[in-house]
This record gives sequence, structure tokens and C-alpha cells, in this order.
Amino acid sequence: MLEAFKNISKIPELWKRILITFGLLAVYRVGSHIPTPGIDAAALAAFFEQAKGSLLGLYDMFVGGGLSNLSVFALGIMPYISASIILQLLTVAVPHLERLSKEGEAGRRKITQYTRYGTVLLSIVQGFGIAIGLEQMAGPTGVSIVITAGWGFRLMTVITLTAGTAFIMWLGEQITEKGIGNGISLIIFAGIVCRGPEAIFNTFRLLSAGEMGIFFILALIIMMVAVVGIIVFVESGQRRIPVQYAKRIVGRKVYGGQQTHLPLKVNTAGVIPPIFASSIIMFPATIANFIPHPWMKMVADALIPGRWAYELLYVAFIVFFCYFYTAVTFNPVDVAENMKKGGGYVPGIRPGKKTAEYIDDVLTKLTFSGAIYVSAVCVLPSIMISYFNVPFYFGGTALLIVVGVALDTAGQIETHLLTRQYEGFMKKGQIARRR
Repeated sequence: MLEAFKNISKIPELWKRILITFGLLAVYRVGSHIPTPGIDAAALAAFFEQAKGSLLGLYDMFVGGGLSNLSVFALGIMPYISASIILQLLTVAVPHLERLSKEGEAGRRKITQYTRYGTVLLSIVQGFGIAIGLEQMAGPTGVSIVITAGWGFRLMTVITLTAGTAFIMWLGEQITEKGIGNGISLIIFAGIVCRGPEAIFNTFRLLSAGEMGIFFILALIIMMVAVVGIIVFVESGQRRIPVQYAKRIVGRKVYGGQQTHLPLKVNTAGVIPPIFASSIIMFPATIANFIPHPWMKMVADALIPGRWAYELLYVAFIVFFCYFYTAVTFNPVDVAENMKKGGGYVPGIRPGKKTAEYIDDVLTKLTFSGAIYVSAVCVLPSIMISYFNVPFYFGGTALLIVVGVALDTAGQIETHLLTRQYEGFMKKGQIARRR
């Protein structure tokens, strides 16, 4: 691996892309500390200290703390993610979008344009909702968060937050085009990872105060390394369905005849299920906190992370969305038809309907395994915090995103190195090149 890092500096183009990526991510982090005007920062910080277990606290984690200080990047890239998911789901239901998705690069550019419009629209709506909500909130001491409420503050907040999200979206596209890795994913990655130093500081503070033992911390580090290793193993895992292509003679040339495979990931749905599940469960809990009623207070207490009702609902929603999102994004019938048109077939399975049924059966069993894996990773933080008093959040959606983005970015760097005949990060890439 050290040799691979040395080889990076020998490729000017790759080195330039990495520097551009770090530079644009630095711009994002600087913008996350520029506050929106008209806010009492102390009252806002005190309010978010109490909202760590709510939907606001979850959202603040994904935007790198930009919401807790209401920076110009307070909305983060989440409106773009929401717009992308909405467009992806509508592609299945709206014939026009389905046709665009099959028109190649031109169709993808059109869908990207629709996604940008949707991002701006969602940013306006969310910015206005945040402005209204802030006017009604107060810190623990009763001090209003907004210094001067009114339409002036609302319009200024909407314009500032929408412009901030549009700028982050542009940063992400520039990273994807001129840097290395997926820009949008790297921005989310940076927002999550920036919480790491705070967690390390709190751990050492508890160690020095005698509240945590050195052996407990060592066991915790070993467990964390093991969990990361398991996530890397599962995220890289595939169920490969063998596909054989029949020989075709066109003129004097023979096409086909080779054997390949159809790769199916263990976690096909990625991090979408836990994000959806968290949002659905946390939304009523967050609303209940603002309604002074005993019954609503009971609902809010039951839906606190770590309680059995929350964890059961969380796992149930994750399993449901794993199947739902996989069904939306992967159609076995289309895959079987395309395979049949290309002269391909699964050995021992008849082409067409039987192949679609076989792929669907394999995918259903694989999705169940992936749902159990995602549920276990996402429930891990609550167990560690509730039963072992771990002073930081480890696991869940954040860890899945961090590991997934790190693997994807490392894979792209690996591709650049191997393309230019340099040794990569992984031994199998080196072995493949030697062969």
C-alpha cells in the first residue's frame, strides 16, 4: 500500500485530481462554519444539544454539523439526495422518465437537469420550513433562537440556504468531473468524518477522568476494526449467476460463445433503507416533542433510540425498504429479456420467464441476507451507547456511507494506477496485471 501511495505522485493527472478533490472539500468545510444572519448562536447550540436523538440531530450528522449552527450549508446535500431518489422512483411510474433513462447520455443529462430543479424546489420548501420552525423555537433558558422574526428573516434564510445547497451541488459535480470519486458521496463522507476528532477527544477525556478503562478502550478498538472489516467484506460480496452466450456466425466472424456472470450485490439497496427508516420513525417523535400532551409525550419517549419499540420498528422498516427499493431499481424480467435478446442464458434454466423467476428467487434470498446485515449494523450504535456507555456514535447509516465511499474512491484510484501499469492498493490487482 505504501508503494501505491508513492506511485500516486508519479502520475500528474491523478495527483492533480486528488488535490482538486481535497481543495473543494476544504471549501465545503469552511462554508459549514459561516452562520446565517439573524440567529442567536448560543441559544441554537443549546437547543441542538437536547435534539441529538431527534430527526434534527440525525439530519445534522449528515450535513456535518451545518444545521446545529445554521450555516449557509445548513441543508447540506440532502435536498439533492432526496430529489435524486424521487426521480429514481418516478422513473418506474412515469413513462416519459422511463424513456429518458433508456436514451443513453442525452437522457441522463435531462434527468440530471430535472434533479437540479427538484433540488432547488426542495431547498426552498425546506428553507422556509426551517425559518418558520426557528421562529417558534427557544433555547432551554427560554431565549428565542431568532433575533428578529418576520418575513425579512424568512426570505433571507430561504435565499441563503437555497444558494448554499446549490453551491454544494455544484461542488459535488466539480469533484466528480475534475476530481476523484463521486463528489456528492464525498461531501456526505466529509460531513460525517469531521465528527471523528470530537469523538476521539471525548474518549480520551473519559479515560483521563477514570470513567473508562484502558482495557475497555482496547476491546472497543478491536471490535470497531472487526465491524469495519465485516462491512468491507459484505459490501464487496457478490452472488454471481453464471451466464453462457451462444455462438453466432455473422459473415465470416463468430460472435459469442463466452461465459460470463451476472453479479448481484448482497446489499443491493445500499444505505437508502436505513435513511428512509430513520426519517419515518423520527418524524413523529420530533413532532411529538413540540406538542405538550401526555399521550404525545409517551409516543416521544417510546421512539427514543435504544428503546425496544424504536429498535423493532427500525428493523422492520429497514427490511421493508430493502425489498421495496431493490424491487424498484432491479427488474429481473428486463434483465432476463435483455439476456435472451443477446443470446445469453443461465445454464440449466430456460431463457425468458424461467430465467426471470430464477433471478428473482436468488435476489429475494440475497436481499433478506442484506436486510439482516444492514439491520445489525444500524442497531449496533444504540446497543453500544445504551449498554456499554460508549461516548460516541459508531455504526449505523454513517458507517455504511463512510466505508462505501472509501471503497469506491479507493477503487477509482486503483483503476488510475493499474491503467498506467503501477501497483495498486490491492494484491489481486497486482496479480491480475502480472498474469
